[in-house]
Amino acid sequence: MDDPDGYFGEPVAASYHDPSDRMFQPEAVDPAVSLLAELAGSGRALELAIGTGRIGLPLSQRGVPVHGIELSRAMVARLRGKPGGDAIGVTIGDMAATRVDGVFTVAYLVYNTINNLTSQDAQVACFRNVAEHLTPGGCFVIETAIPNLRHLPPGQDILGYRAGPGRIVSYSFNHATQQYRGHYAPSAARSSALTSPTACRATNAASVVTAIGMMRSAGSARICAGGHGHPLASPRRRSNRTTR
Repeated sequence: MDDPDGYFGEPVAASYHDPSDRMFQPEAVDPAVSLLAELAGSGRALELAIGTGRIGLPLSQRGVPVHGIELSRAMVARLRGKPGGDAIGVTIGDMAATRVDGVFTVAYLVYNTINNLTSQDAQVACFRNVAEHLTPGGCFVIETAIPNLRHLPPGQDILGYRAGPGRIVSYSFNHATQQYRGHYAPSAARSSALTSPTACRATNAASVVTAIGMMRSAGSARICAGGHGHPLASPRRRSNRTTR
């Protein structure tokens, strides 16, 4: 891809904040922000792939100092255009390698974004990078979906996800590499949506168990993992999703 912003260039950034998307609704945003504010305490929060500020902005408005790392300048421009967006520092770069000044009590990576690192080596590098930014006892929060491969009949490797007024979304899976690809086609092209997608983006599925192993190998203190679609809970209610 020639766009320096990668997949999340201006065409995606322009429509990324979709108020009708349930992940932008208060019932999805508020529990995550409450958890992160509690984990941050009196310290700072680092958001990897801060994007347009879906979580970073309301967390900052809770009084938590937030700094973001973001590859896409187009997404950051959308963040800057929102009330309070100028108060959040953002470093442009790859979340697996970019360093920022200072330390943080909590770092977080939400909305399946860990999967945008399309190799396990890159994901491990990301965990190590986070570990170097955290204070002793700091926490790395990850929210990611785990592909429901049980819905796939034997021999099938593509699964329909969503068909709306604007587009059809489906996913194809490579079981050997743990990679999957998102296929996005205009709804008018229903007959060719699965064979001739207008856009295709590769991701690498990171399970909670894999994430725990990555954090241990990076030498960091705590990881709190939640599934996309299941709001992140208070630290007092997440014992089955936390390792120390």
